[in-house]
Amino acid sequence: MFESKSGILLLAGLGFFLLAFVSNAVVPILMFRDLPEQSVEELVDPTVNKNVMAELRDLQQRYPESFAQYVGEATEENCAELLERGRDIYVGEGCWHCHSQFVRPVSNESKRWGPVAEPIEYQNELQRPVMFGTRRVGPDLSREGGRRGSDWHVAHFWDPQLTSPGSIMPAYKWFLDEPESGPPTPNAKGLAIVLYVQWLGSWLEFPISPYYENVEGVLGKAAAR
Repeated sequence: MFESKSGILLLAGLGFFLLAFVSNAVVPILMFRDLPEQSVEELVDPTVNKNVMAELRDLQQRYPESFAQYVGEATEENCAELLERGRDIYVGEGCWHCHSQFVRPVSNESKRWGPVAEPIEYQNELQRPVMFGTRRVGPDLSREGGRRGSDWHVAHFWDPQLTSPGSIMPAYKWFLDEPESGPPTPNAKGLAIVLYVQWLGSWLEFPISPYYENVEGVLGKAAAR
């Protein structure tokens, strides 16, 4: 069998499969096995990421009644719990089916979403398992944090068509409470998933958007009011 062309092709196919497995699975494991994985508590440490606590305080200022009811105080401990809850909601609602969190090394990806994703971005507890996504139905969210205000995300969950005409994303109205007067406000689930989305990419040092170029000034004033 192995003296025939089909046998040689079979052996070659198995060999290439083994090579692909080693290069794509084993080698990365060996390369990054000593790279420490950050805990959620470390992720909200202002010395590591000043932006995520600023986003939490911003939510507190925008939705004081909801925040007091469902979160309490804008502490690092509550921030960590809210991020974990938000990620569970993101996974449970199947958001990753349409929104990836991985900028691929293919044509025009970096022009649309920024630099190709690096391993260091996924070395934390909130990236287990990594949300590579299954298809490009919606935009990549790996660096979504700070691109839009929290009010935009709240309106987007209430009715995606309001913020993104033509969107096929379904409404997630169970993320919000309907007050007797005034617009809907985020409930426990809404606050959690908005903070999680605003966390994505917020730790990166390179500018993500003009919003983050003055994040301390913008949110510092909001927190001071």
